Parts: sequence; C-alpha cells; structure tokens
Amino acid sequence: MEIPSAPHPELTAEQKQHISERSSGMVPGAPMSRRMLPGGSVAERVLMFEKSPSAFGLDPVAVRNMPQRKEPTLTGTAITPWRSQVQDQLNKSQIPGKKERIVPISKLESGPTPISISSQPLPVFQPPVAQTFPRRTTQPSTTFRPPSLHLPGKEEIPKFYFPNGNPTGKPSAENVCKKFGEAFSKYKNNCVTNEELGQVLKVSGYPLFWKCPVFQAAGGDKAETISLLQLSKAWRRLVNNCHDEAAQFVSILTQGARTHLVPEDMVPLIQDVVDTHPGLLFLKEATEFHSRYVHTVIARIFYEVNRSWSGKITVSELRRSKFLSTLRLLQDEDDINQVTDFFSYEHFYVIYCKFWELDKDHDLFIDREDLARHNDHALSTRMIERIFSGAVTRGSAQKEGRMSYTEFVWFLLSEEDKRHPTAIEYWFRCMDLDGDGVLSMYELEYFYEEQLQRMEQLGIETLPFDDCLCQMLDMIRPSTANQINLKDLKYCKMTPVFFDTFFNLEKYLDHEQRDPFATQRETDEEGNELSDWDRFAAEEYELLVAEEGNNEPMDDMCYEDGENPRMHVDESLDSEMIQHDPPGPQP
Repeated sequence: MEIPSAPHPELTAEQKQHISERSSGMVPGAPMSRRMLPGGSVAERVLMFEKSPSAFGLDPVAVRNMPQRKEPTLTGTAITPWRSQVQDQLNKSQIPGKKERIVPISKLESGPTPISISSQPLPVFQPPVAQTFPRRTTQPSTTFRPPSLHLPGKEEIPKFYFPNGNPTGKPSAENVCKKFGEAFSKYKNNCVTNEELGQVLKVSGYPLFWKCPVFQAAGGDKAETISLLQLSKAWRRLVNNCHDEAAQFVSILTQGARTHLVPEDMVPLIQDVVDTHPGLLFLKEATEFHSRYVHTVIARIFYEVNRSWSGKITVSELRRSKFLSTLRLLQDEDDINQVTDFFSYEHFYVIYCKFWELDKDHDLFIDREDLARHNDHALSTRMIERIFSGAVTRGSAQKEGRMSYTEFVWFLLSEEDKRHPTAIEYWFRCMDLDGDGVLSMYELEYFYEEQLQRMEQLGIETLPFDDCLCQMLDMIRPSTANQINLKDLKYCKMTPVFFDTFFNLEKYLDHEQRDPFATQRETDEEGNELSDWDRFAAEEYELLVAEEGNNEPMDDMCYEDGENPRMHVDESLDSEMIQHDPPGPQP
C-alpha cells in the first residue's frame, strides 16, 4: 500500500543540491548521519517511521515499550516544558549529578531557550493532554446562607437574626409543658381556674398576670376551668416557635393570628389586673371606672412602646421596651401606685380629672375650644390648630374636629414631659408645617409671632425674633445651619425650653424667671431620678386630695385602731369620681 504524500512547496535548485550533497556524503568533515529515505518531506518520514521503525534502524519492540511522556507539572515559577523520558535519560547520562533547573517566568518571556540537536532518533510524538483540576465541592448547609458566604476554607458566619428569639439556652415547649404537669398535680382532676392558672405560670417561671390571655387561649372563655391537656395543646400551638417572652406574649395575646398587638388585644389583660390586683381592690365595686382605667393604661403603653407611631406594637418594639418587666413587677408589688410606669392609679386619676375639667358636655370628646382652656389658655391657637389638623391625631374623630380621650392622654403626657422621646416627636410633628423633616426659620417665626402678640397684650417686655432665634440656635446647636431636625432636639437636654418658647406662654415665662441650668431633678426613695411627668402627677394628685379634703373636713372622719386612713382617702376619691361619672358611651 502506498503512503499518501503530503503536499509541500516545490524545492529550489539550491535546496535540491544541498539535499543531494547530504545524501551522497560529499560534504567534507561532516559527521556520519543516518541515511535519508526517499520521500523528501518531514511529514512523510514521520509517517514512515510510525509505520516501520526498522527502516530507521530501531527495534520495533523497543519502540512499542517506550514509556509515555510525563504530564506537565506545576513548579514554583512556571510550567516545566514537556520532554520525553528518553531525552531526560540522555541528558542525565551526559551530565551526571546535574539537577533540573527551574527557569523563571521572566526568562521564559524574554526569549526562547536554545535546544541542542541530538543525533538520537526522534521519539513517538503524542499531543499533550490538557490537565484539568478537580472542582472543589462544599457540603450543603442546613440553613440558608448567601452564596457570597460560602467561601472555600472559610468558616461560615453563624446565624445572628432571630425574629422570634434566640432558642439557644431557652427551654423548649415540651420542657415547659412538663413543668405545667408538675404544677397541675396539686389540683383536683388536673383542672385549674383562672386564679389557679396564675400560680401555675408563676411556678413555671412566667409572669402571674399572663393568666387571663393564656386561660382564654386554652379555651377558658367557654368554661370556668381548663385541663392540663388543653393548656399543653394550646402552649405547643402558640409558643412552639417562639423563644423569648416578647414573641410568646404577642403570640398568646393574638392567639397566633398576628405578629403585632393592637389596643384591643390588651383589654383582657388589663381588665384582669383591675379585677385581681390587691392594690386595686377599692376599684372593684366601681365598675363604671374600669373602662376608663383600662383605656388609660393601654394609651400609656402605646405611648411608651409603639415608637413607630403605627398603632401596632411589634415584637421588636416590645422586646426593646420595659413593659414586660413592669408587668412581671406587678406580682410582687401590692401598692399599685409604686408602679409608676403604666399602671399607677394616681396617674390615671390625674389624667382623667384633667380631661373631665375640659369636657364640658361629657361626651368623652373635646374640641378646639375645650383644649384652649387647658392650663388657663397656656397654648397658642396656632399650635391648637396644628394638633387638630391630623399631625398627631388620626381616626374619624379627627375628621370631625374632635379629640378622643386616648388622644388626650398622649397630649397631656407630651405637654408635661417634653424630654420624653415620644413627646419630642409629638411637638416636632406639630411644628413641622410642610412635613419636610426639618424646622426652618420661617416655621419658628410663624409660631413665635403669636407669642409676641400675647406678651404685648399682657404688657410684658418682648424679645425680638432675631435675638430669640440666636438663643435657640446656640442652645440646640443644629448639625445643619439654619435647620433643626429631630435628631438635634433629641440630643439637646433643654428641649422643654425650646418648645415652650414657641407655643406655651405660661411655661415660657416660668423658664425666663429661673435659671434652667440650676434646676435639680428630684429623685425617688431609691435614688432614681423622677421624670417631669412623675413630678407633675405627684404634685397634681396632692392638690386634688387637698381640694377633696377641703370639701369634706377631715376632722369629722375618725379611724379605729389599726385602720389605714389612706383607704378612706381612696374611697372618698372614688365617690367623687362616681358623682361626676359622665353618662354616654365608654371610650
């Protein structure tokens, strides 16, 4: 069979002469070389060599047993060029003891390395095989991680966001149910009432006054008692995926329907406090005031906890507040007035009396004219208009130009304690006329104009707006020139002076007559600093008690030995409120 000849260009006369001389050995001094076979081109000779190695003087058996080439290996600088094993053995035999030298990349790039021509026959040529590196695989994670966090050789970032509480170190729902079982063993037929459930919760490590919401969630609203099976089933259903008190509290009050609380969810809890707390036993018979007290407490809870002004308390807001700790404190404190946060009856009495004085028609709503009489017309009319404009009120009553009792609670708390974060936001919303998030100099001048007019009518020496503005800017020190934002007011320690200057004339004059830097804050029996609201409520309650004493002389009241006179004072206050109890719908 003829070997097909590969096409090649025509040889020149000089090339033919050179080939002829090399084949005939006419070049003097030239070394003896292997004979050339006819066929001419390199490709033809390679094909002939592969077909018949014996034609080139080599043993076919040795050629078949010739070892294959090595795969290219990575070195510290570059990939070592491919060379056959025969060539390596020849080099080692010619230069004994010489090791292979690693050529840097820079030298490889600078120029080609000269290759010496060997007289040995050419080995079998095989194309190099591209080396592939195995792809590194990672074990699948049991929890979701962003792809960017799955780095080879790097430790995965542990989970740090737990919307329902961190389960680490917390008792599971099964363990809590076991505690319930141990506590239920003391009761007959493994059934408890609402009161007995409170002791079960307390023994199990939960607040006593969770009893009413838990009792209703377990089916107590349909019967007078619940069994251990009902309680365990409801607890697993509602609390199985909740790992801290905030998430559990929201799930129990909403019975798993929502992840936030609305005011209506709080009503059974606060009503249970009214019915069972020893500090409110005197109010048990005055059922007309239960609803007033309940809605006052709920309004104070939302004022303190609902920092987003959404009307919905989320789990995170509840977790950051002190409401749950205050609720737990109620089980150890018999005097409800010592719990000044949310539940104080004295604070409720002050708030309700202030509202009763303004609500002349006793429909549990007040309008602009009623609010203008607050504190002897201390507020400016422009600020009253802003309050009723919807900046801080909402609902159908706002559209009718009226303020409900709950909204009045927010107003009074903000008016008497302008250092509270919610109060600062309350008055900032009212003064921000265009709603751009900053108080401009034009907005400050708008409110100060009425203050100047009222001071001129009273014959009081006035301070020009430019001078007043310099004082306010020096006091607030805003981060942006000629603009006061909410953050600037929260950082300032004299926000009451700032707000009263622009819309409360009576308090503005009080600030002008005393040195605000010399004012010392009062402290309670434990050394804790009293807030402006606590101080105001204590003073107003003493005035109300004194007025009641003047109407009913204390000399005619006699007490038996060991009898507490404070009980009679509470009863007299209770009777005074019953006499002034307004008819109409409950707030």
